[in-house]
Amino acid sequence: MHSSLDIERLQPVLLKSSVEENSRKSSLKRRDTLESRSAVYLARTYGGYIRKVPHKKDKSDSSLLRVSVLYLKCCRLSTISKRESGVKRREQVSSDKVTDTKVQDVQAEREMDSRFTRVKSSEEENEFSPKEQWRIWRNIIVVGAAFMIHFTAFWGASNLQSSVNADASLGTFTLASIYGSLILSNIFLPVMIIRWLGCKWTIAVSFMTYMPFMISQFYPRFYTMIPAGLMVGFGGGPLWCAKCTYLTVAAEAFSKLSGLSVNVILPKFYGIFFMFYQFSQVWGNLISSTVLPDGPESNITEFCGSSFCPGTAAQAVNPNLTPPPASKIHLIAGIYLACMAAATLIVALGVDSLTRYNKNRQGSGSGLSGCKLLAVTLKHLSNPYQILILPITMFIGAEQAFIAADFSAAFVSCGWGINNIGFVMICFGVSNAIAAMIIGHLVKVIGRSPVIAFGLLLHVAIMITLLIWKPDTTNKLMYFLMSGLWGIADAVWLVNINALSGILFPGEEEAAYSNFRLWESTGSAITYVYNPYLCTNVKLYLLLGLLLIGVSGYTIVEITEHRARLKELGEVKGSFDLREAQSRKKIGEVAND
Repeated sequence: MHSSLDIERLQPVLLKSSVEENSRKSSLKRRDTLESRSAVYLARTYGGYIRKVPHKKDKSDSSLLRVSVLYLKCCRLSTISKRESGVKRREQVSSDKVTDTKVQDVQAEREMDSRFTRVKSSEEENEFSPKEQWRIWRNIIVVGAAFMIHFTAFWGASNLQSSVNADASLGTFTLASIYGSLILSNIFLPVMIIRWLGCKWTIAVSFMTYMPFMISQFYPRFYTMIPAGLMVGFGGGPLWCAKCTYLTVAAEAFSKLSGLSVNVILPKFYGIFFMFYQFSQVWGNLISSTVLPDGPESNITEFCGSSFCPGTAAQAVNPNLTPPPASKIHLIAGIYLACMAAATLIVALGVDSLTRYNKNRQGSGSGLSGCKLLAVTLKHLSNPYQILILPITMFIGAEQAFIAADFSAAFVSCGWGINNIGFVMICFGVSNAIAAMIIGHLVKVIGRSPVIAFGLLLHVAIMITLLIWKPDTTNKLMYFLMSGLWGIADAVWLVNINALSGILFPGEEEAAYSNFRLWESTGSAITYVYNPYLCTNVKLYLLLGLLLIGVSGYTIVEITEHRARLKELGEVKGSFDLREAQSRKKIGEVAND
């Protein structure tokens, strides 16, 4: 028991400690308020990001009441905490490291996008009108509509090549020449052409290089169709790279205006684009099926399906493989040629130039000479992530070549008739377009990896079914089911792998998408080259093996990225915990005194 004398002696000491504690808390509160206001001021002044501070009653993360993380455009990551309120300026780097520094800045900005709420600077708020987000959406929709109209013609004609121009495999070799030249085009042309013309005019001019292919359909010979196919390939590399770059830059601009993460915006833009793009399968095949007359139907299925071999099919007497009249082919070619001209005019007159959004942006090919621009594309192959996603990229090209050439010839033409190719491929286009739109939103909800796993299981199931199924005219629903499911699986790969290239390689879009198209074209070219020499079952086994290898590479990328994020979060959490422990230690020392 303490005596009254002891209590009287302790009262001044306790009173002094209480006053010091209240003074300390008031000082900390004033400093926290000052730091918070300073963070918001700096973010608004320079354009940055600040974490939303939880409610004071939320004790689960009380350290965040005194810690805000800020990213400034002119700096690297800076921390404004209880004892750190300064901004660490970015060190000056030598000229040979300038490009790497820019890439790191873009990566840091995207990382901040995914974790923090963006505070727009006064410059960004005043640069564009409130309707700028709608203008970006309009550009995305117009670009998608132009691609839909253009590829209505191209895919409609391509799906008929292996059946209509089957003599000496002229149609198949023409498709092989397209994708063979596309390989060279993706290496040498995209970065250079985009730098000269810009994304908008690269798309418009590239559309025009497809027109000779359609003109050659009026007089199909090796010396007319092969050169026309080469022109398509040389225009295709810059076309697709310009499209990918346009969508990526537009997504970055939309992110700055809306405060949403680029990782959320980009898959959504790709989903909308591929919805339009895949509807080209619908309209192109609808035109061909409407114009072509009904042919004879035969139940000769011995050489159809997985047993279909080009040499055997040529020797077999199958009425389903009889080509349509030349006049009908000429009518289809004329309609398709008009579609290509209309698409070119739509881009030229209806799409805004990217100079609105990338005034201060540096891409992987900006400011370099022609030789160095080529080196950027080739050097990008040394990136480990680029190597790991090459197999799945090649698979995308190979599976698209299979559905266009092998499925249409070995299953639809052989089992049901050439005139029905269009109707079956319409189902492919519709399912592909709808799935592309849904997948872009689905990734936002459940993430990319579960969607990829679904695509893997679905595509494996389809290929196993095609190995077993014997097509005939009695079960016509099966043709539509297989093409529809293939369209869904194709949408999974197109949307996610395209978006992944933009996410993994920020600031290097031209080189990344150039390599994407390079290896996608390689997969298509190889598939078209061996098409006349292998039976369908062998092609399916090769396709299945490439799919498994590709998904394995993708899985390694995802695991590596996940571990890197966990490591970074652990370091940040450890730093916060250390500062919190030091703060509690100081409080304890004051209380003891």
